[in-house]
Amino acid sequence: MPLLEMRQISKSYHGVPVLREVDLEAEGGEVHALVGENGAGKSTLMKILDGAVRADQGSIRLGGELVDIPSPRAAQQLGVDVIHQELLLAPSLDAAENIFLGRTPSRGRVFVDRRTLYQRAEAVLAELGADLDVRVPLRRLTVAQRQMVAIARALSAEARIVVMDEPSAVLTRNELERLFEAIGRLCARGVAVVYISHRLDEVFRLAARVTVLKDGQSQGTYPIGELTRAKVIRLMVGRDIEVTVSRTDQSRPVEALRVEGMRSGRRVRGCDLSLRQGEILGIAGLVGAGRTELARAIVGADRRDAGQVYVDGRSVHIGSPAEAIRHGIAYIAEDRKTCGIFPELGVADNVLLPTYENASRWGVVGLGSARRTVRALVERLDVRAADLAQRVVTLSGGNQQKVVLARWLNRQARIFIFDEPTRGIDVLAKEHIYGLMNQLIDGGASIVMISSELPELLAMSDRILAMREGLIVGEISRAEATEERVLAMCMGQMQVA
Repeated sequence: MPLLEMRQISKSYHGVPVLREVDLEAEGGEVHALVGENGAGKSTLMKILDGAVRADQGSIRLGGELVDIPSPRAAQQLGVDVIHQELLLAPSLDAAENIFLGRTPSRGRVFVDRRTLYQRAEAVLAELGADLDVRVPLRRLTVAQRQMVAIARALSAEARIVVMDEPSAVLTRNELERLFEAIGRLCARGVAVVYISHRLDEVFRLAARVTVLKDGQSQGTYPIGELTRAKVIRLMVGRDIEVTVSRTDQSRPVEALRVEGMRSGRRVRGCDLSLRQGEILGIAGLVGAGRTELARAIVGADRRDAGQVYVDGRSVHIGSPAEAIRHGIAYIAEDRKTCGIFPELGVADNVLLPTYENASRWGVVGLGSARRTVRALVERLDVRAADLAQRVVTLSGGNQQKVVLARWLNRQARIFIFDEPTRGIDVLAKEHIYGLMNQLIDGGASIVMISSELPELLAMSDRILAMREGLIVGEISRAEATEERVLAMCMGQMQVA
């Protein structure tokens, strides 16, 4: 008997069907992969299992027993733990408090037993092989470290069913191996693991069975031995496709951006870089190397202790993201939920917010022309939304990312800093974003690209900088770069300049 049975699940938003009579089941001790394009309905299906969303119809059985799941807390009490792609954690609490949220050990009925709390948190993180201070507030951790905290919470809860929605999107190779080991331990305990990922290599390594969704409908459940990568993609998109990651060199000798002596806290300890017009400059590094912190310091999102920024050869003061925008610099953050989108606003408002002042006359915004511009961008980027008023929070992760890109295209930025631009993006959306980056370069823009996916860095970058412990420790040209050489630079085993 399956541990999890979801039958005939349907859900619509604004009259648009998101799920149509979907079935999903998972056995104890099994990794069951759930795949599909962005917008196929995967996350919605898991939010229904988590109790965060109510299905319009359908039933759920756990261990053969029909259950009602009205809330995430009810799901946890039933032994279901869903680790969503957009992590649902408490940023003001420390890592240990997040791991044991709702299950904090206490002395008596009033006081938290912090010694026991920290010991237990350290023990579960040690089981994952994660190296982080459990006393640090979550808001000070990187996205990858927060991901490990969420996984540790699921491990500590001893859930019967664990759902992982894009858990590997920001993990390094070593962290990925530890994640796989943790999944193996869960399965050995008889836990059913539902694994959602766009990385098909992981699906074929982990899964016993795969369920494919397309446009909210199930395309079937298959034993992994009956599938190939090409067949999975064909089921997902309805045709054969192979993503090609490539570009032609459009770089010019003219310098678009230069950073000298950038220092910010303990994560950025004196960095120099130069970006030419028409160039993609890749930045590689292990989690915690300081890549995101460097980007945030450049655009004024984090306090700068020292350093100077030059745009088109001219020294500029950038003390805030608003000033970066005025100088034509757009930052597309890795954590789109907290740093990219305005979740409760519609698509049009998300795109237009930075330009409302420019689009207004005597304080009145010309909505007609502005919305025509948004509609053209939405069509260009293939944003899947019912209309321009649909709240961005209800869109899939890939479509949210496209809305952020539309905002900066509308703002006519010339320098783009992409931080993990394809995190949690499906195969077709990746191809679309690579094509967009090529279009930007062809138009004379310049791009700094931070990515944990070495293949896309190697294919898209003219040059690659390696960061380690807050410093840029090497540079390598596209012609000389290999995955092994770039990784060796990031780990301090070689230096190329």
